[in-house]
Amino acid sequence: MSNNTPGALLDPGLNDLTSDDPAQIITVVVPTYNESENIERLLETVFKLAIPDLRVIIVDDNSPDGTGELAEELSREKFNGQVEVLHRPGKLGLGPAYLAGFKRALEKGAAFIVEMDADFSHDPATLKRFRETIEDADVVVGSRYVPGGSLDKRWTLLRRIISKGGSIYSRAILGIKVHDATAGFKMFRREVLERLPLDEIRSNGYCFQVEIAYLCQKNGFRVKEVPIHFNERVAGVSKMSPRIAIEAAWKVWLIRFKY
Repeated sequence: MSNNTPGALLDPGLNDLTSDDPAQIITVVVPTYNESENIERLLETVFKLAIPDLRVIIVDDNSPDGTGELAEELSREKFNGQVEVLHRPGKLGLGPAYLAGFKRALEKGAAFIVEMDADFSHDPATLKRFRETIEDADVVVGSRYVPGGSLDKRWTLLRRIISKGGSIYSRAILGIKVHDATAGFKMFRREVLERLPLDEIRSNGYCFQVEIAYLCQKNGFRVKEVPIHFNERVAGVSKMSPRIAIEAAWKVWLIRFKY
């Protein structure tokens, strides 16, 4: 693992957001597709945490249910511009959505960038622990598969097998040390995303998370896992399917040969 000295102060000129300390800005990137039932409550929950210098970027894939427009309205009327919405022309996938959000967060001067689901499967309160843990790490992973981590009891056996099996399979093929290789709840120092070859990443879904985990390890970043409870979504429809898991199984081999 790398012993790089993290957290160099950012040039305030890179940041056009109001902040007492630009080097502490946390930007949460949340991809959305038909999440109008969740987005207002999610934003309210995130900002009630009272984490200093917190921003949110919603990356919306032209949701037919108006999620993007609702997020814009909420940003103007309730969150004083602390929420930015990136509108994409259609359902282009989770991986590209995160990459677009990461790049925008870096442009805006974020010191720490988080990826998080919109459906409350990831508990927003964990952001505080992420912020504490990253003081001694470059990447923090919300892990379901370390001691203290757990899954919602409503998960079916098939879903548990796909999830846990996907991590075991990916770790075996790529030598990934992180126990939850498909975790989609992470915090990065900006220096991590600046060094990763974001423009070369073509993976989506599960495989996007696997490729990010592999690249973080390959580049020697200090990765720490924080146990989380993964909740069943509160509202809306899950985007996960056996087809996505099967597709990820062969794409893991593409990652191995690509790098």
